[in-house]
Amino acid sequence: MSTTKVYVVYYSLYGHVDSMAREIQKGANSVEGVEATLWQVPETLPEKILEKMKAPAKADDVPEIRPEQLVEADGFLFGSPSRFGMMAAQVKAFFDATHEIWATQALAGRPAGVFWSTGFHGGGQELTALTFITQLAHHGMIFVPLGYTFGSGMFEMNEVKGGSSYGAGTYAADGSRQPTKLELQQAFHQGKYVAEITKKLKKSSPQVQ
Repeated sequence: MSTTKVYVVYYSLYGHVDSMAREIQKGANSVEGVEATLWQVPETLPEKILEKMKAPAKADDVPEIRPEQLVEADGFLFGSPSRFGMMAAQVKAFFDATHEIWATQALAGRPAGVFWSTGFHGGGQELTALTFITQLAHHGMIFVPLGYTFGSGMFEMNEVKGGSSYGAGTYAADGSRQPTKLELQQAFHQGKYVAEITKKLKKSSPQVQ
């Protein structure tokens, strides 16, 4: 049985999206025959600016990805913090650099889910996800929403929880809040869910192999 490759591609400034990405990877890897790999998109901010923003060092165990490497994967989960209700500029810059892949539609038919982090309730928990969909559509990729497959966790009202039917999410508040157990469980579920769909699509369609 051939291995189904899922790439978890993300940008994280303060570590919140990184924590979500690692849990998503675990969920994807829990599916038999799936190999999920973490990748970071390149940073665009100068080191001096990052120092002034008190941003921690990037995870040294996660390599940066080049646009052309996307064609190696059978499916994706893309993650980003929100910037005024949209994906971070670093992620947009990465997608902008995929024009050669877009020209050949090399990613058409491949499934992709999205996840994110926002500061507060009005920070773009759903709008940030929508800004990903335009990128996926131009590449012909298949957006895989989470729906309400997370079950009762989707209807939690007794604690603050990020995420929606579009995908997994977390709240960072002033930066001190970390993803909760429930948010990480939702991320794990999303990774497993998208990996299962990717595996099925690869098996049934030679176009995405």
